[in-house]
Amino acid sequence: MDKSKSGKFANTASRISAIASSVMDLHVRIALQEVDREKRRLISGGIFLTIGAILLLLVLICIHIISYLTLSKLNNWSSEYNLLLIIFIDLFLAGISLKLGGKLAKGPYLPQTFEGLGKTTKAVLGKK
Repeated sequence: MDKSKSGKFANTASRISAIASSVMDLHVRIALQEVDREKRRLISGGIFLTIGAILLLLVLICIHIISYLTLSKLNNWSSEYNLLLIIFIDLFLAGISLKLGGKLAKGPYLPQTFEGLGKTTKAVLGKK
């Protein structure tokens, strides 16, 4: 009698697992259809993000030049020490950003996600 209960439990568990699996497959298919349908929007968004990143890089270079000139006027250190101070501040901020970004980007990804990212990257770069 104990074996029949465990058999029913295993049968029920396998049914629940099959239902959950089919629901997840359905969600993945819907998500992939959304990505296919919205590919133009995603590519345009990626291009605008790239333009924004390039402009931000130019602004950061300008901020570094201004901070170097300001440090040169405020203290009587040599230029190497002023540059080292800016470099250490940048290194500290980069370390914090990489640590946070790594934690946020960590996670399990579906194979379809990597496949979609690969297709989108190839489309943006013009490769077949």
